[in-house]
Amino acid sequence: MKKITLFIVIFLCKISVAQITPNSLFQNNMVLQRNAPIAVFGKAETEKSVTVTFKNKTYSTKVKNGNWKVFLDESEAGGPFELKIYGKNEITFSNVLVGEVWLCSGQSNMEMPVKGNKGQPVIGSNLAILNSDNPKIRFFTVGKKAALEPLDNCEGIWEIASPESVKNFSAVAYFYGEMLQKNLNVPIGLIHSSWGGTPAEAWTPTETIKTKLKEFSHWKTDVSVPQKLPSQLYNGMIHPLKPYTIKGAIWYQGEANKTYHQSYAKLFSAMITSWRTRWNQGDFPFYFVQIAPLGWGGDNQAFLREKQLKTMLTVPNTGMAVTLDIGEKENIHPAEKQKVGCRLALWALAKTYKLKGIEFSGPIYKSMQVSGNKVYVKFSYAPNGVANFGKEMLGFKLAGKDKIFYDAEAKIVKGQLEVSSKQVQTPIAVRYGWADWVDGSLFNTAGLPASSFRTDNWNN
Repeated sequence: MKKITLFIVIFLCKISVAQITPNSLFQNNMVLQRNAPIAVFGKAETEKSVTVTFKNKTYSTKVKNGNWKVFLDESEAGGPFELKIYGKNEITFSNVLVGEVWLCSGQSNMEMPVKGNKGQPVIGSNLAILNSDNPKIRFFTVGKKAALEPLDNCEGIWEIASPESVKNFSAVAYFYGEMLQKNLNVPIGLIHSSWGGTPAEAWTPTETIKTKLKEFSHWKTDVSVPQKLPSQLYNGMIHPLKPYTIKGAIWYQGEANKTYHQSYAKLFSAMITSWRTRWNQGDFPFYFVQIAPLGWGGDNQAFLREKQLKTMLTVPNTGMAVTLDIGEKENIHPAEKQKVGCRLALWALAKTYKLKGIEFSGPIYKSMQVSGNKVYVKFSYAPNGVANFGKEMLGFKLAGKDKIFYDAEAKIVKGQLEVSSKQVQTPIAVRYGWADWVDGSLFNTAGLPASSFRTDNWNN
């Protein structure tokens, strides 16, 4: 009897090995990307070929080295549909939608759920949760996993937006997706992969670290916190997702890199490029959040914000949502997550989906002109000039040839920023928001805040 039982176990194990296994993102309730070839992929140990059917069309592909991948034809938004995968076994996925799919990643400010953290609220969360029933918004939260080598699968399930599910989902990602769904009127799929307190190098592939960033030696080496080590979160939480067809990515991270901000622009740019290369979808949109002001942590935060701005200005098809006006002096997790998600969505709606007539970026420093003891500053992304919306205009500084900065008075005259200081008779440099803590008071007339900036390149 024992021999028969053992034989049955071995037989069942062989069947299990022989079966095709799709990537863990392929589940009931998933969202597939519209208007693009749809990658369907997975594992098969003994199969020679795999067949996929979708929308009454059949696709077949050969298995190579235990892996298979097929691209479905481009599809318009819609559903629900069924997707079937055949080998020696058959798998059917139901309630599948086609729409817009976005990857949402970063650290704790991306991870923070709609319901908020203990003692840390999200403004408007209760009504947002109450009104969240929407079968056209689906999301998948990737299980936290640090790994030494790239993994092929991850943990997580596709959920449909409802009060019970939304309250635990990433607030920034949800508000971003909600605004897209409302304006595009198509299904939205959000793949959320974040981990609090993690640096950008943890999300960057090993090959990129070794070939593009090998001169940096200041990264974490403590194996007791593997999520902070180079490449380990890319291996465990990003690599398993590719090449699932996506529209683009949103990102909220930076606080963990502020103490060595000098390398961030190069690191962040390399990370973005590496993700795009591995997805093989060209320069897909990558929109990110500039870190918010915080009353502790030092001026490194201003330099980090500058590196983020530099990334936006130099890396193609990127955009940056500014949060200089919604930080909290003692809280690293600001409560205004809805504004963050909406500001990211404005970038996508304007630049990716080509909606006309809306502003999507706050003012970005363009040039300055000195007249006597006054500096007049011009900005991009401020077609009607700048405004302060009644807020006290603080955080401005001027310096002369001695390179000593003094607090300055700022005012807006017919939409133009004018800065002066009694201590600086011949100004040569102006800074705005160049500190750990500032309550942003400079906006364009659409109400989007200006990034902190400086006109000098001095070391202090």
